[in-house]
Amino acid sequence: MKLSAKSRYALHLMLELAMQDEGVNLSVKTVAENRGISEKYLEQIIPVLVRSELVHSVRGARGGYRLVKSPEEYTVGLILRTVEGSLSPVSCMDDEVNQCARCKACVTLDLWEQIDAAIGNIVDHVTLADLVDKQRRLDAHCAAHVRGNC
Repeated sequence: MKLSAKSRYALHLMLELAMQDEGVNLSVKTVAENRGISEKYLEQIIPVLVRSELVHSVRGARGGYRLVKSPEEYTVGLILRTVEGSLSPVSCMDDEVNQCARCKACVTLDLWEQIDAAIGNIVDHVTLADLVDKQRRLDAHCAAHVRGNC
């Protein structure tokens, strides 16, 4: 499975918002600069996150975006599924009940189900809070050892 740039950028955007103090709003421009991501691309992703009520939009001079909930309440799986839809390895597994006419005789279905469960087991158990902790440790390590070359 290969995730799209949209998913990767959405995760970086959410991570950047999660790293802010509570109540702090960030502009798309700031996120783009901090993460080295195209501002125009982020502007296409943010409405999806706002409509899905993962991100709150604030207008005005101190406006921008912030998380609706605490970072502990967002899993990577939630974010990826919000922008990608299904994370299933094959399209026949996209529906809750497999609609494929061949599913009862499909020797590979069990394999796809195992792959789907393995992916879900990872993305549904890693939270934004986990990523924030890792990012802060990495930032501290880089600041102490290499000065910006991490």
